[in-house]
Amino acid sequence: MGIGMRAGALAALLISVALAAQAAELRVAAASDLSFALPEIARDFGRQSGDTVKLSFGSSGNLHAQITNGAPFDLFFSADVSYARRLEEAGLIEPGSLAIYAVGQLALWVPRTSRLDPDRIGLAVLADPSVRKVALANPAHAPYGRAALAALDYYKLTRRIEPKLVYGENVLQAAQFVQSGAADAGLVALAIALAPPMRESGRYWKVPDEAYPALEQAVVILKRARARGALGPAQAFLAWLKGDAGRNDLERRGFRIPGPQAKRP
Repeated sequence: MGIGMRAGALAALLISVALAAQAAELRVAAASDLSFALPEIARDFGRQSGDTVKLSFGSSGNLHAQITNGAPFDLFFSADVSYARRLEEAGLIEPGSLAIYAVGQLALWVPRTSRLDPDRIGLAVLADPSVRKVALANPAHAPYGRAALAALDYYKLTRRIEPKLVYGENVLQAAQFVQSGAADAGLVALAIALAPPMRESGRYWKVPDEAYPALEQAVVILKRARARGALGPAQAFLAWLKGDAGRNDLERRGFRIPGPQAKRP
């Protein structure tokens, strides 16, 4: 190998080492309604930045508790802005980082083989005698569970449906209950109902927005990101998510995107 070739190979090696040294692993805690949308966004970001995004999904309440107890996350995507605000009040986030990135939407999902017709009578189908179990996320710590109960109240169905309710740990598990046959119908995130595995095996009816309080979804950068040297990558990931590609992907997958005025609650 000539001197020029050796020098070129050395330069390439130094560049790759430098890029590897600069690459970061972002640790992201995210609400379960993002289970199908966020991995694709994270992969696209990683291809451009070289950073690795490690995703952990769960109910917003449980993730909030983990973060409060010291879980080493850099970013938190909550399905309810109130959990993000609590972390802000506790001094656990980077000042000024709280932002509403999307508004979640609720849907009624039934298996494709079901004879139920929610398009005709909406949530009233849940009162049908053939419906023995209705799945939803645990309202104690899952925003979509609380939204589901509000929708049942709105349509004055709570008394009739309450004996049928079964609770998943989060909204994704509630959807899996219906998909597996453990429940006959489910109140889930529209983002989950639109995901390919769910669209292939079932049908959905979007619950009107006025039937439940707005599911304002917020993201925060946690102070641990700075301590881990991941503040810059965390900021870059949020910029990517709020860019055209990230916003379009979220909207396509069942989220409403707030206007500029909603950047800060």
